Amino acid sequence: MSPESLVVVSDLDGTLLDHATYDFEPARPALDRLRDEGIPLVLCTSKTRAEVEPLRAALGNSDPFIIENGGGVYIPAEYFSFEIEGAELRGAYRVVSIGDPYPDLVRVLERVSLATGVRVLGFASMSDDAVADATGLTLHKARLAREREFDEPFVILDVERARDLLAAITREGKRWTRGGRFHHITGASDKATAFSRLVALYRRDLGPTRTIGLGDAPNDAGLLRVVDVPIAVASSRLAQLHALVPYAQVTKLPGPAGWNEAVLSLLDAHHPRSGR
Repeated sequence: MSPESLVVVSDLDGTLLDHATYDFEPARPALDRLRDEGIPLVLCTSKTRAEVEPLRAALGNSDPFIIENGGGVYIPAEYFSFEIEGAELRGAYRVVSIGDPYPDLVRVLERVSLATGVRVLGFASMSDDAVADATGLTLHKARLAREREFDEPFVILDVERARDLLAAITREGKRWTRGGRFHHITGASDKATAFSRLVALYRRDLGPTRTIGLGDAPNDAGLLRVVDVPIAVASSRLAQLHALVPYAQVTKLPGPAGWNEAVLSLLDAHHPRSGR
């Protein structure tokens, strides 16, 4: 019987990337080993395609990626040799759209804010400068963060009435999550659904496949529940995440240093065959 292939899926901010500086250098040894062993690393994030593409280039990553909290799966056009059901060819990618269109989400958020009287501030109504100030991103990177397709990040200004707003979003048939800095409104999509779709393609391509997932915040809980080996990366929100996924392994160190330690340890333990 052939040994299992391995696929790693990872959140970015606070997990592979340092929460404050967005640096990934402490994870370089594990990143290099994944690449050397041909093990796919799927980036799964609330970030946009425009944000992820330069990051993939910096990482030397050429694997599929999942954007905007599971809204879309971007697969390099020649990555799999077979047709992908429901995928649309867009430039260099075959794209599986799972989430609702961004303009619809912006309209719903505006409507529930007015209906409940709970004030919000979403990316659609923020300038590039305001997003840069709120995130610590450069102005250029903030501009990329606003090129959204499936997910609207927002701040609840009337914090004491947050529950009213979030309940109204649910009544509208939309979903909400909470990331490291923002709430997000999405359609019928999430990281777990998107990654499950992608893993089915990997298993069709590679055969038996074991999955490792890493995240640091409660909005990663669903993703960690659908992988074979969930890893909760230490952060200020670790207790909340671990309560949702109590069987997850927990790193001692936060961010990319913890990510590096956990991935290297698992690679040493599993010795998977090269995937691609």
